[in-house]
Amino acid sequence: MADIKLTATSRANLLSLNQTTDLANRTQSRLSTGLKVGSAIDDATAYFASKSLSDRSSDFATRKGEIDQGISSLKTALSATESADKILKQLKGVAISAKTADTATKADLTKQFSDLLGQLNSLLGDASYQGTNLINNDGDQKLTVRFSEVTTAELTVDARDLRAGALITAGGGASATGSEILSALLAAANSAGAQAAGFSAIAASRLITTIDSITAAVDTAVSAVRATASNLGSNITLLQTRSDFSKNYINALTEGSDKLTLADLNEEGANLVALQTRQQLALKALSFAGQSEQSVLSLFN
Repeated sequence: MADIKLTATSRANLLSLNQTTDLANRTQSRLSTGLKVGSAIDDATAYFASKSLSDRSSDFATRKGEIDQGISSLKTALSATESADKILKQLKGVAISAKTADTATKADLTKQFSDLLGQLNSLLGDASYQGTNLINNDGDQKLTVRFSEVTTAELTVDARDLRAGALITAGGGASATGSEILSALLAAANSAGAQAAGFSAIAASRLITTIDSITAAVDTAVSAVRATASNLGSNITLLQTRSDFSKNYINALTEGSDKLTLADLNEEGANLVALQTRQQLALKALSFAGQSEQSVLSLFN
């Protein structure tokens, strides 16, 4: 079968109609996806520039997540130091009560003092977040938070040991029991014979100075706990600042990426209306171009 020959006018109108159809299809795709650049084929420069910004945004989002987890870890430790501060104040109150207590009450206060020291250690032992305990340093724990993929910016927080045996260093070790620490405190206050029996065995002549020595040791422990709390609070503030910066930076990167690829839906909508009108006009033009051949056909009717 021989090729069908079109007139120059018909061929030009058909070419125009095809181009209009392609543009309409592209516009419909932009409207349905919301993207003017969906792949490198659309605009390689814009596509890869947008991808670079998106990748960096994604990397920073990952780091921001780690920063937020670091904040939670520090807040856990800070909350525990606040509770430890309260227990230490309670310890001081128990010791002061022993100054005026009778023998039976002193025995009870001795038990309370020892038990509170044990509770302090238990509380600190529970203050772990994702396996890291920053205030019960039974080993070499630390928190390291990296801020960026492209720089070495990071924050390292070394764990501290706030266990009763470490805070009240009169004797024993970091893991010493409450009774062992009290015994060591009494020995340091030179209350010979009172170590095992506690407050009730302290000679009346040395009671006040011994209790004052114990409360002074507790005060020193309180100062250490508060210094740790201050350090943790400062690091939380720093991480929160970095988190806020990362959030704003991620938004800026995402906005920049979107500017390169997102379509203006209002503009695309107007374009589609214009292209549909042009398609109708092109079809009319094709119809007009074919009228001369139809006139020839009418001669055979």
